[in-house]
Formats: sequence, C-alpha cells, structure tokens
Amino acid sequence: MLGAVGAAAAVAGALFGAFGVQRATGAADLLRLTLPDLDGRPTALKSWQGSVMVVNFWATWCAPCLEEMPLLAAAQQNFARRGLQTVGIALDQGEKIRDFAMKVRVSYPLLVAGSEVIGLMKQLGNPSGALPFTVILDRTGALAYRKLGAFKGAELEGAVDSLLR
Repeated sequence: MLGAVGAAAAVAGALFGAFGVQRATGAADLLRLTLPDLDGRPTALKSWQGSVMVVNFWATWCAPCLEEMPLLAAAQQNFARRGLQTVGIALDQGEKIRDFAMKVRVSYPLLVAGSEVIGLMKQLGNPSGALPFTVILDRTGALAYRKLGAFKGAELEGAVDSLLR
C-alpha cells in the first residue's frame, strides 16, 4: 500500500513539477497568447501545441531578424512532416508586417504583436528584450531551447532534430 501511495505521489509530483517549470519559464504564458495574424484574425498559439514549436520574435526593422528568416523557412519546410511548427511574432506595426509579407514570402504563420510581448520575452529568458529572439517548445509545451540573436548555419536544425524524434 505504501508503495502505491509513493508511486502516486511521484507521478503527481512529476506532473505538477513539469507544470511549475513550464509556468516559471514563461512557456505556459506563451501558449496562452492569442495574437492577430496578417488578416487580423485572432490566432491562439496553443492551437499548435502537440507540435515542436519554434517561436521567433522579430521586427521588419531588425536586419539580423531578416537574415535568419530563410533558415526558419527552410526548417519549417524540412521538418513540417515530422511535427515542426514555426511561428513568427513580429513586434511591429501591422501595416509594415503586411507590406513585408507581400514582398517576402514566408512559409510559416506571422502574427502581429506590439510592445506588450516584451515582458513575455523577458520571462522566456531574454532580459534585454532584444531581437531576434527564438524559443523552442517541445511537444508537451515545455521550453526546450532559447536563443538570443540570429541562428546561423545548421544550428536551428540541430536544435529541433532531437525534439522531433
């Protein structure tokens, strides 16, 4: 009987511990976020939970952000069948983002945000609120990786490959 109680306590502790870590890292708040897409439709990030999510915070005026977009697009195309979902959250004006998207085709959803997400970026591990900033959530929604600055070369593929197994 004590063994069963101990096992139940261990399972409960693991579940509540995982939720506590998720909450402390900002991952739960990120998944609760609903932002407009380029057409103004509200889009909930939790709709992609169950996928490995690459969430990239960027802006149209950020040169390193624009330089890494082809890597993000390539990763989305290469790994979508294995369960990857890349999402771009632009800290910019909706009109500028729409104009950008008309010129540069991106293979993943772009959402529009303002300065209200800077606090969330800080909670996710970006104390300066600088761009570009990317977090990767595993299939359970837990924060698995974070990167301040642009991805280079095969770095992004290396970060997501093990999570997609």
